[in-house]
Amino acid sequence: MRESFPLISPASSGKELTLRSVLPPFPCVFLFLDSASVFQLGLWKGKGILAVVDPYNILALAASHSLPTWRLFVGNKGSVIQNVSHVSFHRSSWLLLAPLLTPPVPVITASPCSLCPEGAHRFQWIRNLVPEFGISSSHVKVLSSPAEFYELLKVQIKTAQRRVVMASLYLGTGLLEQELVDCLEETLEKSLQAKQSSNLRVSILLDYTRGSRGRKNSRTMLIPLLQRFPEQVRVSLFHTPNLRGLLRLLIPERFNETIGLQHIKVYLFDDNVILSGANLSDLYFTNRQDRYVLLQDSPEIADFFTELVDAIGDLSLQLQRDDTVRMVEGMVHPYQGRDKMAYCEIANRRVMEVINSARTRQELLHAKTFHSSQQGSSSLSQQGSQASGGLRPEPDTWIYPLIQMKPFGIQIDEMVTETLLTEAERDARIYLTTGYFNLTQAYMDLILGTRAEYRILLASPEVNGFFGAKGVAGAIPAAYVYIEHQFYSEVCYLHQQERVQLQEYSRAGWTFHAKGLWLYLAGSDLPCLTLIGSPNFGYRSVHRDLEAQVAIVTENKALQQQLHQEQEQLYLSSGVVSSSTFEQPSRYVKLWVKLVTPLIKNFF
Repeated sequence: MRESFPLISPASSGKELTLRSVLPPFPCVFLFLDSASVFQLGLWKGKGILAVVDPYNILALAASHSLPTWRLFVGNKGSVIQNVSHVSFHRSSWLLLAPLLTPPVPVITASPCSLCPEGAHRFQWIRNLVPEFGISSSHVKVLSSPAEFYELLKVQIKTAQRRVVMASLYLGTGLLEQELVDCLEETLEKSLQAKQSSNLRVSILLDYTRGSRGRKNSRTMLIPLLQRFPEQVRVSLFHTPNLRGLLRLLIPERFNETIGLQHIKVYLFDDNVILSGANLSDLYFTNRQDRYVLLQDSPEIADFFTELVDAIGDLSLQLQRDDTVRMVEGMVHPYQGRDKMAYCEIANRRVMEVINSARTRQELLHAKTFHSSQQGSSSLSQQGSQASGGLRPEPDTWIYPLIQMKPFGIQIDEMVTETLLTEAERDARIYLTTGYFNLTQAYMDLILGTRAEYRILLASPEVNGFFGAKGVAGAIPAAYVYIEHQFYSEVCYLHQQERVQLQEYSRAGWTFHAKGLWLYLAGSDLPCLTLIGSPNFGYRSVHRDLEAQVAIVTENKALQQQLHQEQEQLYLSSGVVSSSTFEQPSRYVKLWVKLVTPLIKNFF
């Protein structure tokens, strides 16, 4: 269906612009000014045009009014080049950037296209939002099991010389967790006994509410380290600013964790970084399936995540040797006082400083490398490589850190994820997995409305982490079944069963916690992109918690094969969901669960 309406335009313009609407409720529109430029606007329902980036990384557009009143701006100074004379809406297959725009949105400042290396991958638009780290695929190792993850953690701790940085939801209190703490203590002791003064620093970031649960908890596990190595160890406990006042006093332990958490999982040791969705708990070391990737000898990536954890740590309560907590001097308190907005604004600036400074550094490095190669000289890139310990191979893999902290107005991961779902072409395949199937409405609409094939892996009730829990929590697996059934019914109603397929992970004696996606381009048997980290693609991940994951884009066939094997191994332990699935006795959902689920689904 076509719809047209006129807009004001200067007489000198003489150009007709076409806006192409793609998908409700998140339409993307494109302005075709000439054959060389494609200008795209992202529209959010009823909120007008906020920002735009073109594929050549030159354009920035802003407007303060909903259609049909807006103006086009080019360049950093925002000079007006023309208003629109005529607009027509129709569906289009052109997809460049998804609808990214709910305020506040980070300002997208793009690099000149001349900096793009020849043959660069198609996902370079992500670096308009976050730093791009180019590495060799030989530095990337995909792990497959909890035991492998645990052993790697211990080895990395024991061999660390400069820094150990660990961010997790919590640290468990069992024997395996104590062994990790013992490894830290042993490494710190060795560093003190070294002839020179110790350079080793340990920084641990956990969630305050989850890490304080029970009499024996994450805090009591770590206090001995603080007491013995006060100058080398830092333990930060993030407290969401949304849990405050009367709400904080009334909500009991465990339930207070539904308001918001520190959910980032990153473990780095010197220049080696492990990205995962796994927490530091015995289940995640034995029989709770997750995903894990090791980035070896990646100093720039390690620096970035160190700075990110430091920034969140500065915004968090600091654990003391007597089990008390206090804020960094001069920092606004996250839940005391009435000035929640002041805290959130400071947090936004602090985190965005980390992202933007890293992005600037990488752009400068990228520019030097490009210009030196253009001049037929590799001296600059060699100098940069030597400074990091030797000559590095040409990158064939790119790492993009994606941060989501909606309480602070940071929505980068949401933006990139929506874009990837939106622009996936016909015959492309997306394998998406989550331990807690509770997709946001936006993600569901994009999956049901776009043209790619989807294979969605989720936990069967028996491998859900809440299966068999006491009290109200024991009904959570049934609530997930109800949400799954509703989504499957919508898929069937739209006759999309062949394109969108649900699969349930089932493995005796195990639970399932893996999350992320793998993107296979049309005609390819191997994925070129994966997302791996902490987000579950649900409401909590998008709106409540602090999340981080990375997009790994690779042109290397061996690494693509590693990622493909990881995906196949997870999906091999699954069965396809059909109408008969919900007729099984284990899928029976009580009436009260059906009534309550819509009211509480945004909290789990």
